[in-house]
Amino acid sequence: MTQMQLLLTELENEANTTRKMLERVPADKFDWKPHPKSGTLKWLATHIAELPGWVEMTLHTSELDFASNPYKQETIESTDDLLAYFNRSLSQGKAALQGGKDEQLADSWTLRNGDQVYSTRSKAEVIRMAYCQTVHHRAQLGVYLRLLDVPIPGSYGPSADEMNF
Repeated sequence: MTQMQLLLTELENEANTTRKMLERVPADKFDWKPHPKSGTLKWLATHIAELPGWVEMTLHTSELDFASNPYKQETIESTDDLLAYFNRSLSQGKAALQGGKDEQLADSWTLRNGDQVYSTRSKAEVIRMAYCQTVHHRAQLGVYLRLLDVPIPGSYGPSADEMNF
């Protein structure tokens, strides 16, 4: 199995869990946040939905410079919008991996804000970082949902809500 195939399988597996979480995000609570320093539920869920698209960006570019490309989130007005955005991002990421070559994964990719370089890593490391970001933020989303009394789906097995604990 090629590295691209392994990355594609992992993306697809994580997408199943991510989709289950995003389906439960209540639009009427989009502006809620658990702490003044936290992002809103909408911001967090939208960020999770965009992360599969980082695969395509990583494979087809050599850097992301926030100075010349300021971060702007997708406009999301409903849970259906959120899921549609996630599905578009996922399709882009999957297509990039399906059309990619393992040799690309060794190329460097830089995250910067003008002259300030945050990191320069191989494209393989950046893709794995995007996957780790998905898991990390999905766990945060689970806490948000729990605090809102929304039942949590299982990730790598059943959740307490699914086991009737």
